[in-house]
Amino acid sequence: MKAAVFRGFNEPLEIQQVAEPRPAADQLLIRVARCGICGSDLHMTREPAFGTQPGAVLGHEFAGEVVELGAAASGFKVGDRVAVAPLRGCGQCASCRSGEPAWCPDRLLQGGGYAEFAVAAGRQCLKLPSSTSADDGALVEPLAVALHGVALSGLTAGARVLVLGAGPIGLAVAFWARRLGATAVGVVDLSPLQFDLARRIGATACVQTGEDVVGRVTSALGGMPDIVFECVGRSGILAQAIEHVRIRGSIVMLGLCTALDSFVPFHAVSKEVRIITSAFFNMREYEASLDLLDGGQAEARNLITDTVSLSTLPATFESLRQRTSQCKVMVRPD
Repeated sequence: MKAAVFRGFNEPLEIQQVAEPRPAADQLLIRVARCGICGSDLHMTREPAFGTQPGAVLGHEFAGEVVELGAAASGFKVGDRVAVAPLRGCGQCASCRSGEPAWCPDRLLQGGGYAEFAVAAGRQCLKLPSSTSADDGALVEPLAVALHGVALSGLTAGARVLVLGAGPIGLAVAFWARRLGATAVGVVDLSPLQFDLARRIGATACVQTGEDVVGRVTSALGGMPDIVFECVGRSGILAQAIEHVRIRGSIVMLGLCTALDSFVPFHAVSKEVRIITSAFFNMREYEASLDLLDGGQAEARNLITDTVSLSTLPATFESLRQRTSQCKVMVRPD
C-alpha cells in the first residue's frame, strides 16, 4: 500500500510502498477515508522528546471503512464506517474499563492514518451514523481533545474565556466554550489569519498580539477572563496567560511545549491562579464529539479548510510549519 513514511528528524515525509498491515485477533483492518493533519505530528517529526522512529507512519485523526475483521473481533462488520480513537490501551485495566485509555500503563498513541489502510482494536472504534461524513469521523479526535480541556477548566455558564492561539485546538476550545455557556470568548494570536473563522465558530472577540494586549483583551471581554486556555505550546505563553487571567482564575494548558519555560511565580501566587494541564480525552468525550457532529452542528465543520491527496501530503505537511490561512487540513488517500 501507499503511505507517508517518517524518515528522520527534520526530513520531510516520503511517500513509499509499504506492507499492508494485518489485523490482530481483536483488530479491524480499515481502509482510510480521511485523516487530519495534527500539530502534534509536526512536533513529532522535529522533536526527539516524542520518540518517533524512522519508518513510522503517523496520522492519528482518522476514519474509514472496515474491510476485514480479526478472528476475535466482534460488534462490527465489513463495510461499517468508523471513527478511530487513537489511544490504544490494554482493554483490561481499571483505566481502560472506565473509558480512560489515556492512563493505561500500556497506552499507545496510535498513528497509521497517513496511509491507505490502518488497523485498530474494535474498542477504539465508533460506528459513524449515516448523517456523518468521513470528514466528521476524522474531526472527532481534535474536538474531543478540546472538550477535555474545557471540561477540566470547570467552566460555568456566564464565564469569560480567553484562548491563546488560533490553531485547530484553540478554535475548537473556543467552539466548545461558547457552546457550553461562556458569554464572552476571546481569541488572541500573532496573526489575524484565522480571526474570521474564529468568529464563525463562536468567538465574540479576536485580538492580535501587540501593544497593551492585556488591556485590549480585558476591554473586549468586559473584564479579565475567568479562564485562559493556552493552546500555543511555546515558551513564554504561560507567563502571558498569568498576566491575562483574573484573580483566582484558572489557566488550562493544552499546548505541547517540549522546551524549558519559565515564569515569575509571584505573579501567579499573588493572584492565586489555578494552573491545570490537559492531555488527550476520555471515551465519553470522544463519543460526545461524534454526537455533536451527528446532531448537525455545522459550526464545528468550519474548522476543516482543505483536503489534499496522500501523494501531496509531504509538501502540505511542511507548508503547515508556517502560519497560513489553513486550519484543519484533511488527507484523502489517492
